[in-house]
Amino acid sequence: MKKIILLALFIGIVSCNSKTKKTAAVPEETETATVYPDNFAQVLDAHGSLKNWNSFQTLSYTLVKGEDQKETHTIDLHTRKDRLEIGTATLGYDGQEVWLSDPDSTYTGNPEFYHNLMFYFYAMPFVLADPGIIYEETEALQVADTSYPGIKISFEANIGSSANDEYYLYYDSKTYQMRWLGYTATFGAAKKSDRISYISYAAWTPVNGMLLPKSISWYATENGAVTQPRNTVLFEHATLSKDAKPDGFYAK
Repeated sequence: MKKIILLALFIGIVSCNSKTKKTAAVPEETETATVYPDNFAQVLDAHGSLKNWNSFQTLSYTLVKGEDQKETHTIDLHTRKDRLEIGTATLGYDGQEVWLSDPDSTYTGNPEFYHNLMFYFYAMPFVLADPGIIYEETEALQVADTSYPGIKISFEANIGSSANDEYYLYYDSKTYQMRWLGYTATFGAAKKSDRISYISYAAWTPVNGMLLPKSISWYATENGAVTQPRNTVLFEHATLSKDAKPDGFYAK
């Protein structure tokens, strides 16, 4: 996965131990010879299949952070170019560099940091099928009375800008739908981190045969256990298209 950068505001602290390598298999529906663990292949299928996901070119959705805080995000799923409309400001990635157009000087964030941040959280679990990923078994996540089996995801050397980041995908043992995401953030540091943040994926919505998040919530932790939600964002007006945007759409 390329250019994964994580949002520090949402980082929680918990420890995790995972050592055992996962036996892998090739899902029948994949278009390439990429090898995935059996359980991850079933998670992909539960969300509409990787083959179907790869048939789409353009993803768009509205990110709702608050009553008056809405952003329109558009992403080319094959090139990972993107365009975000945030009030009167527009930012994006044209395939070569990140850019910002802000005539009213209203945008206060970091375009390089933010332009693809929410896409990676929104496009779960499919972004975890990107090239250069290593899959391993990990301990189940216990939340209240429910245990969620998990898969540890790490990256080969020199993959993206934060190759030492790690992810933990937890899924429903009956439906195989993704239920939680754990992740560490190194921000490009040479050492791995043992501080894990957790996001709940409790609500999904069908979009052109795929299951995409309706909302996601960052959770607090206490003594290594997931406790209460800390922040929730909503997604509206999601679309998937097999057509690419016109030339210049992702340019400044």
